Amino acid sequence: MQFEIALILCLITQFVMAQTEHNYLALGDSYTIGESLPVEEAWPYLLIRDAQTYNLDFSAPTIIAKTGWRTDELITAIEDKGLQQNSYDLVSLLIGVNNQYQSKPLETYKKEFHELLEKAIYFAKNDMKSVFVVSIPDYSTSFFALKSDKKNIRQAIDDYNTYAKHLCGIHDIPFYDITALSHQLNMQKGMLAEDDLHPSALQYQKWVAEFLPNFVTDFSNLKNE
Repeated sequence: MQFEIALILCLITQFVMAQTEHNYLALGDSYTIGESLPVEEAWPYLLIRDAQTYNLDFSAPTIIAKTGWRTDELITAIEDKGLQQNSYDLVSLLIGVNNQYQSKPLETYKKEFHELLEKAIYFAKNDMKSVFVVSIPDYSTSFFALKSDKKNIRQAIDDYNTYAKHLCGIHDIPFYDITALSHQLNMQKGMLAEDDLHPSALQYQKWVAEFLPNFVTDFSNLKNE
């Protein structure tokens, strides 16, 4: 009898473990919350939806992001939340476009992005193996940018992304580059939200499709088998 009870408990435990939903923290700005869209249509939500096909199950993302935030403002917001070490199975970071848009010094971005990446690692349960970074998209081809007088947008964003990619390489953190893709998509019908600047849900879906194969490989340790 005791053996049967132990076996049943073991099977229940295995079933519960197989159904585990991992928790996910998404850090960023307007691109992370999906400005001008329902938040469920932003790329973090689309990512966890599509990842289910590969037995990667996540609960709804915890999102710390706001339209207009620079790196320093994200740092402040994170500190205000009082997040604990090793509290998330997955952490993503996409930040910097507002530093560029507001013509803040690149050196400031480098310092603060480094700090944010360290914070992301701090919150991740498996340290660097649970963190990824998405590149800053190129908004230079959006209708909003084409009507503005902003110059050298693409080059400035490339400079930011070059540093972020380099830093991720040092820490062996996945860096998903969607910049060239966003440059192309912004010129296509239906790929921008109503504000003519931010991506539509269709564009976010194409971002996810672009890096999902790498994501599935990079975070195979989180699969429910």
